[in-house]
Amino acid sequence: MANNSSPSTTGLPMTSKWDPAKIEQERQLLVELDQRPWWKRLGGYYKLTGPAWLQSAMTLGAGSATASVVAGAFFGYQLLWVQPAAMLLGVFMMAALANITLTKGERAYEIVRRELHPSVAFLWALATIIATIVWHFGQYALLGGAFKDLADVAAGVKTEDPSTALSPATETLVRLGGGLLILGINIVLTWNYGSKPKGIRLYETFLRWMIRLTMLAFLSVVLLQLVNSKLDLGGILRGFFTIRIPEGPGATTTILGALGAAVGINMTFLYPYSILAKGWGPQHKGLARFDLVLSLFVPYVVLTSLIIIGMASTVHNAAAGYGTVLPGNPTPADLKPIQAAQALAGLLGSSLGRIVFDLGFIGMACGAISAHMVCCGFTVCEMFKLEYTPARYKMFTLVPAVGLLGVLVKSPIWLPVVASALAFTVLPIAYISFLILNNKRSYLGDAVGRGWRRVAFNVVLVVAVIMALIGSAINIKDRVIDKIFPSQSSASPARKG
Repeated sequence: MANNSSPSTTGLPMTSKWDPAKIEQERQLLVELDQRPWWKRLGGYYKLTGPAWLQSAMTLGAGSATASVVAGAFFGYQLLWVQPAAMLLGVFMMAALANITLTKGERAYEIVRRELHPSVAFLWALATIIATIVWHFGQYALLGGAFKDLADVAAGVKTEDPSTALSPATETLVRLGGGLLILGINIVLTWNYGSKPKGIRLYETFLRWMIRLTMLAFLSVVLLQLVNSKLDLGGILRGFFTIRIPEGPGATTTILGALGAAVGINMTFLYPYSILAKGWGPQHKGLARFDLVLSLFVPYVVLTSLIIIGMASTVHNAAAGYGTVLPGNPTPADLKPIQAAQALAGLLGSSLGRIVFDLGFIGMACGAISAHMVCCGFTVCEMFKLEYTPARYKMFTLVPAVGLLGVLVKSPIWLPVVASALAFTVLPIAYISFLILNNKRSYLGDAVGRGWRRVAFNVVLVVAVIMALIGSAINIKDRVIDKIFPSQSSASPARKG
């Protein structure tokens, strides 16, 4: 691994390609902004945001989409509180990671390796790669279902008439062709990200608009329901501010899936590299916190809430006489993307609602796939102590591309929820590491903070660690012990959820 003796090696290698004069001008602007009241900083900060959009793209993928669809379809507005709570804890952890990284501008992997233990750093990187590959299958599975459903709409396939269905060969061609198209687009984007500052700006702009357009797709459904007076505004408010676990099968696992999909282990590894890639330093800490709120917390909460509200006001309310019944009458464990899209077929007139939902799913999966590729491009180099080169970065971005096979796997929409829950089991390792490092005065010095603000910040971090540990314990019980000893677990009715 390259040493840390020069500016070009303390961060990502492309950092040195940024215009030093421009970076210094940005730093001076931030020093001036920090002297102003917080409400006067917002305009200046907004123009400089970027890295957290990459985190938004990574988390707003198949896992978030499916967890939100299941939450809204089967539990109505009751789980609206889960996504904001999960992401709030995640944002605090990311802020701690930003403080650790930006104080000295050192690579996160090296910090963890030296200040904690090499095995912790290696496990962090290994878990990142494994989780990213697993998640990649889920993204392409979602893509495959969405492209197939769009093809059904174009061909006039009728769900109730099997004779109109696409032939197996045509369906395979549609799924594989759609997956290859998205892979090709993301190769171009991610390879640009690793080449030059202009490529980074291009990539971040793509993510911004992809997320905005996805939000617009789901917003159209919610606005239509509002115009038609089919939204329970009181129920929506109660869903956000009343914390409870609803009764019914799948409730606990749905909540765990949502928590796991909010912040993944791969996000924690990629984030510090994305801020170093921008040439950020100690003066950018305030900007980093603003970026996390505006570019990660807000898009995540808005988009997942729109999906939950859209499904709650349609599918969940079918029993009330003005909703839509899911085709096939599925349970939470076997709900498929095509069923969620088909349920909205009549909302916007003809099949427009179905198309809107499919395009929204495609947008979410596309952004997540690109973020996964960028993540692996950096992680593999760090994990095996390889000096970063553009050629190696490009090669390693293709590590998760095996997930393309997911377009041919007709798996239920529940698969990404399970994947997010599994990824959640390794998250406590990273969270505990960040908590320790953020309070290690021998490394950070005065950057550990002082007074009540430090205490309050650490209280939130401890809550995040506790939640991660609880989630890990529940997942080990549900996903490992209960699978190995099914006879013991089947005797407990609690395991139904």
